[in-house]
Amino acid sequence: MFQWKNNACNIEQHDVIFQEQKVNELRAAIGLLSGRSLAYCTDACMKRYLKARNWNVAKSKKMLQGSLMWRSTYKPEEIRWNEVAVEGESGKAYRADFHDRDGRTVLIMTPARQNTTSHDNQLRHLVYLLENAILNLPEGQEQMVWLIDFTGWSLSNAVPIRTARESNNILQNHYPERLATAFLYNPPKIFEAFWKIVKLFLDPVTFQKIKFVYPKSEESMDVFKQHFDMDTLPIQFGGRNDTEYNHEEFSRMMTKDDIKAATVWELKDKAS
Repeated sequence: MFQWKNNACNIEQHDVIFQEQKVNELRAAIGLLSGRSLAYCTDACMKRYLKARNWNVAKSKKMLQGSLMWRSTYKPEEIRWNEVAVEGESGKAYRADFHDRDGRTVLIMTPARQNTTSHDNQLRHLVYLLENAILNLPEGQEQMVWLIDFTGWSLSNAVPIRTARESNNILQNHYPERLATAFLYNPPKIFEAFWKIVKLFLDPVTFQKIKFVYPKSEESMDVFKQHFDMDTLPIQFGGRNDTEYNHEEFSRMMTKDDIKAATVWELKDKAS
């Protein structure tokens, strides 16, 4: 037993040393950074990009450089709630007020509540929620969970393939290793045709994080029970929480978070 524990400790220590070495190699490969790019590229950040590219420094460098360029032009940390609030009026996507059993931030999405047609603003709304979810990650957590309720979904209220593809690109290319699991709840039969197209845009790692959950399947629902406290899980997902989305209340919360985000990035700017 002691030999097994020693071997486990040695393996863990080797992994730590290996990861630190790769982070140093990636940091050297990226070169001198400044401003928000420097603040963004923490060791934890670099590990996420390295993990997303199977610890290949050259591929991780290319991916990270792409994200730094995207962030410098898109400026996701500067998006404010009042700019995208119209997208959230229907409650189609928002940060939940509870966590999963591992303490991770949860984003709830209900595609059938689609209420706009603006491709650009829909993407900005998604990016805002991703940044907000990260801002509110508990200490020691780096990933979020998505709960997507497909009840009432149809091709008529589905986002265009272009928007779905771009959303996937943003998540996979600029938020690597941020998604722990995406639960697709109660997808209708017709969703299968849409899914056949969308899954072509997913990389294998992201694809493995997608879990289908069917309310009439006890086995499926057991998956929810493993990941969520059913007292906090909303009724729409088969839980016992009957609290509904309140846009005014959520807007007040996001406005406060905007102040927090501005403070965080201002401090990072000053640190650079």
